[in-house]
Amino acid sequence: MPDLFNFLFTGQKVCEFSNDTTTQFFNPRQQTWALDLLHRLNIPTDMLPEIVPPGTVLGPLRTSLAEEMGIKSVDVIAPACHDTGSAVAAVPMTDPQNSVYISCGTWALLGAEIKEPAITPKSLANNFTNEGGVCNTFRFLKNISGLWMVQECKRIWAQSGQNFSWAQLIQMASKSPALISLADPDHAAFLTPGDMPARIRTACEQSGQPVPETEGAVIRAALESLALKCRLVLGQLEDSLEQTTDRIHIVGGGIQNTLLCQFIANATDKTVLAGPIEATALGNILLQAMAKGQIGSLSEAREVVRNSTEIITYEPEDRDAWDEAFGRFQNL
Repeated sequence: MPDLFNFLFTGQKVCEFSNDTTTQFFNPRQQTWALDLLHRLNIPTDMLPEIVPPGTVLGPLRTSLAEEMGIKSVDVIAPACHDTGSAVAAVPMTDPQNSVYISCGTWALLGAEIKEPAITPKSLANNFTNEGGVCNTFRFLKNISGLWMVQECKRIWAQSGQNFSWAQLIQMASKSPALISLADPDHAAFLTPGDMPARIRTACEQSGQPVPETEGAVIRAALESLALKCRLVLGQLEDSLEQTTDRIHIVGGGIQNTLLCQFIANATDKTVLAGPIEATALGNILLQAMAKGQIGSLSEAREVVRNSTEIITYEPEDRDAWDEAFGRFQNL
């Protein structure tokens, strides 16, 4: 069963180390159900629906549902079928081959848009998934912790009567010394709710680093660590796809943390373009417009995003300091 779990959670080959390289529940190359495997596992297949691409008009809304909601009958359209899928559809890329995206909120998803699934030993070793995207694309991505650590710090401090605003936390972090203490945001110690400031301090102490004493120092450590984790995962992505990228698009609520956006530009030494915030909603709407013929292509949809939302550019700074910090981060 380990190979089966590898597939379920990574989207990779179920029998990676066997001669049978076609045993998958869903064959991303042929985009069909892997009925042979399902039958071998005695998994019923009669309930599996027809596979249709995102943007398919499925038919009119049932009359009874339209009447219940007090609306006229409308067409039901298959969306990207995942919030990240819709968000990536709204990433305002002009050159997907030379760009990566980060959908950033409580969690972050860093990935690239590719035309064919990248099912290789490298992608398996680096734990990347291949998720079906819109317009015959694939989302080659990896989940990492986003602003979870910062959000949990804010919640814990609020319980003790320190109701810091997001702007206050960013300001305090910006005034704290740079690149002093680091921690892996994806370490098991940080994944569950609890006293996050204490956990960050403990991790720094146990790894022989200065302990961040102030609230600002704690937040700065969390944000810088997240930026360096993005650099690490970006390197894994470029290694898996055997290509380099020029720019990073960040979408989602996380872009409101301007300090994090700048830190990601610094850590990766790449231009960061932040926006839009509501990428998921925009991608969903634009895909429906494409399905109804009001927008002609995915590139046109992204042009709509560029022309109608604010996109802020961050250029990298302090390369030498961030390179040194990345070396320390890798050794944690």
